[in-house]
Amino acid sequence: MARNTSKAADSSPRRNGAPAPRTTSKASPTGNSRKGSSPKAVEELAAHAHGTSTTASIETNPTIGDYLIRRLLDYGMKDIFGIPGDFVLQFYGDLENSPIRVIGCTREDNAGYAADGYARIHGIGGICVTYCVGGLSVCNSVAGAFAEKSPVVVITGSPGVEERRSNPLLHHRVREFSTQREVFEKITIASTVLDDALTACREIDRVLEACVRFKRPVYIELPRDMIKVRCPYQHVPQAGTIKSDKAALKEALSEAGAMLAKAERPIILAGVEMHRFGLADELIHFAEKFEIPISATLLGKSVISEKHPLFIGIYEGAMCRESVRKYVEQSDCIVMLGTFMTDIDMGIFTAELDTSKTIYATSETLKISHHHFHDILVADFVKGLSKLDVKIAKRPLPPKAKPTPKFVAVPETAVTSARLFARINELLDEKMVVVADVGDCLFGAADLTIYRDTEFLSPAYYTSMGFAIPAALGVQVARKDLRPIVLVGDGAFQMTCLELSTVLRHNFNPIVIVLNNKGYTTERFIQDGPFNDILNWDYHRLPDLLGGGWGFEVRTEGELDQSLHAALSNKETFCLLNVHLDSLDVSPALKRLGERLSKHV
Repeated sequence: MARNTSKAADSSPRRNGAPAPRTTSKASPTGNSRKGSSPKAVEELAAHAHGTSTTASIETNPTIGDYLIRRLLDYGMKDIFGIPGDFVLQFYGDLENSPIRVIGCTREDNAGYAADGYARIHGIGGICVTYCVGGLSVCNSVAGAFAEKSPVVVITGSPGVEERRSNPLLHHRVREFSTQREVFEKITIASTVLDDALTACREIDRVLEACVRFKRPVYIELPRDMIKVRCPYQHVPQAGTIKSDKAALKEALSEAGAMLAKAERPIILAGVEMHRFGLADELIHFAEKFEIPISATLLGKSVISEKHPLFIGIYEGAMCRESVRKYVEQSDCIVMLGTFMTDIDMGIFTAELDTSKTIYATSETLKISHHHFHDILVADFVKGLSKLDVKIAKRPLPPKAKPTPKFVAVPETAVTSARLFARINELLDEKMVVVADVGDCLFGAADLTIYRDTEFLSPAYYTSMGFAIPAALGVQVARKDLRPIVLVGDGAFQMTCLELSTVLRHNFNPIVIVLNNKGYTTERFIQDGPFNDILNWDYHRLPDLLGGGWGFEVRTEGELDQSLHAALSNKETFCLLNVHLDSLDVSPALKRLGERLSKHV
């Protein structure tokens, strides 16, 4: 029987070209509301785009700290993650007196992952940490958010402007006082140091606008002696509008329409930007109007409901189902919307896509076959596709995957990866969100059926181990009505598992499934060796340490079934399943990749 061990229950607009890292324009947010986003946050963003504030009117001379909080509220930020420190304590006090809820985490990097998860669900997230020891600790999380286009605001305290004049060796300092800012300039889309009251309000507006416009992290450094300094003049935020070049947009849509009209086997390959820019509804409208089948990348998984009749499955080169791979690769017109051709999304570069037959549109690039277009917003292009007046061939859908027989546990049979994912797929419903960490748990999760859009989160490009548990915290802070199913390998679990302390503190209830194969199985798949082995913890005993939660040790199918039934019935706290797997057992997706690669060796 399963064992329960718990004690108790930018610059000028350059669309489709690389954006300048320091934007100075007052660009409006791109894209529309999407299911899963906070409606209020979307309304607030829309209000800001028209130059208004949803909080109290900014007509007095606020302090710099107060103005920053007001603008965060205008952008819909209801919660912020972090750990306090002396250089940022005053601002923490301001946050506590504001409508923004502060979620204290156990580590700064975990706070970053949580803010990233929050942003992917809510639309914008935030971290508040102290100088260098806090800021530099969160760099890896922020780098992942940048790589995967997640809009996270990094707020850090720092030594006061007056403190720096004699160049003292203050604690936390590394090399120069500017070192932390210089590091973050490489992993954010815009950054600022609020060391001048005359420019502080405009700088806050500029940086937050860049975060929403480009869907990437930004950096705001707040010297501690500037937090209570009042702005010397009245300031009202201004917002302009970035528009597509009408002639370029018209020509691009005309060429796209001609290519689609000639096609006999069209397919849409949707990527992560349809999530980030809130374009899922426009995507579906385009697909449904012309009855074009839709596939998605792994990073873009759940861009639409995988129950949608036009959805054919996840495309990831050799790792996806063979019928999906052939259907996509044999297309004579692949409409790639918001898709980034990363090695993971392309099945470790086993994808065989003919670029001369693609319409490739992201926020940074618009290319039709070998023709490049500039100064076109991705939102305008996607919306324009559904307005095309062309006739597009109706393509028969590929055969659906054979229905998986209802999971019937063979009580004494050891659990395998394939059977584990089959059982997980059966328990998913519309109130669950899957958060997958890096490794075989991510590849295995590709075959799961996600019911609604934006309900699958993973670091499927940056692939930083340890993402899932703190990201699940961010998900439930954003939307407590969604219950995360967290899939995490034992190696990744050991990195960030203590964030379950914060989960417990806030009475959240994720179901955490640890794939315990005694080490780094994906690395074993590449090159085996003792360096891939880790100490086998009693993971299911962690609730004993934390003083709450339920833990289960699972070795057989019978124990798996019993544990999941118990976990689903326990809605009051987190549940942790320590699922023992053979060290060389891998998911069906990883097996497919291995078989394909072996043919080319």
